[in-house]
Amino acid sequence: MAADNYQRIWQTVLLIPAGKVASYGQIADLAGLPGRARLVGKALGYAPPELAVPWYRVLRSDRSLAFAPGSATALEQRQLLLAEGVMLRQNRVDKIALWQPDLAELLFKLQY
Repeated sequence: MAADNYQRIWQTVLLIPAGKVASYGQIADLAGLPGRARLVGKALGYAPPELAVPWYRVLRSDRSLAFAPGSATALEQRQLLLAEGVMLRQNRVDKIALWQPDLAELLFKLQY
C-alpha cells in the first residue's frame, strides 16, 4: 500500500514544470492523499534515483525551503531552484513560481 502511495506522489511531483514549485500539501491533494503532506516528504526521500523526481520543487506551505537554512540539502535545493530561474528571497520562493495546474493537466495528466 505504501509503495502505491509513493508512486502516486512521485508521478505527481514529476508533473511540476521546471521553474515552478508546489507545497507538500498541494502534492498530497493532487495525488489523492489529502492531509498526507508528511507522507509526501517521506516518499520523496525514498524516490529511486533513476526516476529523477524533482524533489527540490516541493516546498513548505509558506513557500520556504524544506530544509534547515544553511544545511547542505537546503543549499542544494536553493541552487537547483535558482538554476531553473526560481527567485528566492530569504529562503522563500516568490508567489509567481507557484504551480497552478490548468484544467487539462488536472483532467489528463493527473491520475488521482
